Amino acid sequence: MVDSDGLKLAAYQWGSDDNPPLFVAHGGFDFAGTLDGLAARLADAGWRVISWDQRGHGNSEHAALYNWDADLRDAVAVLDSVTNAAVPVVGHSKGGGLMMALADLRPDRVTALVNLDGLPSTKTRPDVNDRERTRLMAAEMSARLDYRRGVHEGSRKPGTLDELANRRARMNPRLDAEWLRYLVPIGAAESDDGWRWRLDPSMRFGGFGPYRPEWSLARLPGLSMPFMAMLGLELEEMGWGTEPGDVEDWFPPQAQFHVLEDVGHFVHIEKPDYVASLIVEFLS
Repeated sequence: MVDSDGLKLAAYQWGSDDNPPLFVAHGGFDFAGTLDGLAARLADAGWRVISWDQRGHGNSEHAALYNWDADLRDAVAVLDSVTNAAVPVVGHSKGGGLMMALADLRPDRVTALVNLDGLPSTKTRPDVNDRERTRLMAAEMSARLDYRRGVHEGSRKPGTLDELANRRARMNPRLDAEWLRYLVPIGAAESDDGWRWRLDPSMRFGGFGPYRPEWSLARLPGLSMPFMAMLGLELEEMGWGTEPGDVEDWFPPQAQFHVLEDVGHFVHIEKPDYVASLIVEFLS
């Protein structure tokens, strides 16, 4: 467990303490266990892979409120628990956006960055003036607080192991049933009336506080460290719907970009061998 300003985060490691550290951030509504296949392959390649359940996810504590900056502070707390040196980082989906923000705000801590299908499209980028942006943020925060008031004592719907796997399948239609069943005992807790995902019931689709994912693109051109991105082209409910033309002009110089045909949002689960090999080659 890692302490982040009083909130306990569950952190995990694959590989030997003697190997160089590599930090991997999972996506929204996920947990570090979804990285098991990829992390094991990276550990076999000589890395000490470290990840954590983000606040409100998995075995980490729930918080009173959630926002993007708190997730960034948590990421730095996990890094600090292992090393004060700069390290390579990998992020999937929301985790990819977090690692881009970390690399932009703390370039002294990041030697290289890999983004796994965490590239939002420019299609939903708002073109509004500063006054309107302030009003948008106020409306977003008010709506989120109203929602929070209604669910603060709620709990997620229970079900059997197979029922939870089937619910997850609606968001991950390309993942096989065996993998989804494998995830349930890792990301859910069993009680007298069945299994429940450990995700904080106050969390919902639509963001993690007053933040628009596409704002991450504005950080890309200024990144100074080596950067590699992967994009799965098959549309899924949890994906961004991003196309290569939406993001190519935003990449920093010398960026590597891999477009994966017939692969969905969870590129590291569908193609763990291929994705791991690209990461290992890039970091070498």
